[in-house]
Parts: sequence; structure tokens; C-alpha cells
Amino acid sequence: MNLQFDKELFIVGGASSGLGEAIAKALLKEGARVIAIARSEDKLEKLKTISDRVEVVVGSLFEAATLDQIMKQIDDRKITGAVINAGGPPAMSVMNTTLEDWDAAYQSVFRWKVDLTQRLVKKMIDQQYGRIVFVESISVKNPVENLVLSNSMRMAVVGYVKTLAQEIGHHGVTLNILAPGYHATQRLENLFKKNSELKNIPVEDIRATFINQTKVKTLGEADDFATLGIWLLSPQSRYVTGQTISVDGGLAQGVF
Repeated sequence: MNLQFDKELFIVGGASSGLGEAIAKALLKEGARVIAIARSEDKLEKLKTISDRVEVVVGSLFEAATLDQIMKQIDDRKITGAVINAGGPPAMSVMNTTLEDWDAAYQSVFRWKVDLTQRLVKKMIDQQYGRIVFVESISVKNPVENLVLSNSMRMAVVGYVKTLAQEIGHHGVTLNILAPGYHATQRLENLFKKNSELKNIPVEDIRATFINQTKVKTLGEADDFATLGIWLLSPQSRYVTGQTISVDGGLAQGVF
């Protein structure tokens, strides 16, 4: 399938590892230009060895200065699409959280996404075209044990995206959410370790428990996840907006 990405410009958050890196690489393979954003300059530089169509912005997406730099990098160019993605808050149970933890989770999971999205959407409305994909978590459909901060704040993102999609769909701008389940990433390994510590159970046993919750009895692969991500960033997805799409090996049990 020709996704019509030749020389089109995309921004990808969290592009130095995991699902964000996989999407960035998939876009490059399709001929796109990518502004890759992450805190690790060394890892971003590795992306630049893959293609001369990579530009980098080093910084935390939680900080306004990084968002300013992204918009400066785009300048007056057409921005075809964006992947709104970054790491989540630490694994915690409800009764172990403090109000300070909730304030930090609001900053790291929700606030910056609203800020960046509304900056990008203004350009996309002017263009009468744009694709935005949010990488959240299956926790928006099935709350994940010991991830209360992520479970809660990511649901706020869903409400925001659904509402904005309804407001601006007639401008040719679509917004969708990918809800990944258990993919073989460092983020998931960290969750395994946290659960192991809290329950005093070996990490391998925790991993087996997570895998057995899926219907396919295996962890997802980032490269497979990226194929759906880049389709949602393409013109072919024009009739899909405001949706939260599970990519979870059958983990979510709900009808919707």
C-alpha cells in the first residue's frame, strides 16, 4: 500500500525507544521526514544514521521550552502528522500515592499533550489537513494493576481527544488514540520489576502472568504496532477519527 508519505513531515514523541522509535522508523521506511523528539540525544543520533530525513529535538515534552523548540523546528512548513507519545508516570498503588504524585502525573500525562496538540491543530486547520495519533495504554479500557496514575490521567486524554475530534473533523484533521497492551518494551519490563517488588514474586512469574492474560499468549512487538500507527497517520484513514483502538492481543474484554 502506498501511504503517500514521500517527503511529508511528521513529528514523533518518545522517538528514542519503544513504540515511538518503531513508528519513527516505519515512517522513514515509507519516505517521510521525521522530527524525532526525546530526552536522550545519543539515542536520537542513532536514528539520524538511518536516514538523512531525520531532524531531532532534544528535551522533555513535559517542558514548554521543548514544545517551543518543536514549533520553531516546524516553522512555516506543512506538518502532515504527529505522534503524541512519551513515558508515563511511575507504577504505584492507590494508597501509596500522594497529592504531589497526582500533580506530577497531570503534568507528565495530560497537560503537555493539550498544549502541543492545540499548537499543532491551529496549523492543521489552516492547512485543512492533519493526522494526530496519541499513544496511550490499554489501561484506558482495562485498568492495569499498580498503575493508578496512568489509568486515571490517560482516561482524561481520551475525553479530550474525543471532544476535539468532534469539533474539528470538518477541517480534514483527525485524531485517534492507540491503546497498546503488553508490548516487549523497557517500559513493560519496569512494570514487571515493580510488581515483583510489591508482591515478592520472581519477575519471570510476573511476566508469565501478564502474557497469560492475553488471548494470543505472547507479548506484542513494537514493529507490528507501528504498522497500524502509520496507517492512522496516512490519507487512507480519513474516515477514522475520535477512536480509541486497542492493540492488545485480545486483552481487553469489553465490546467497545
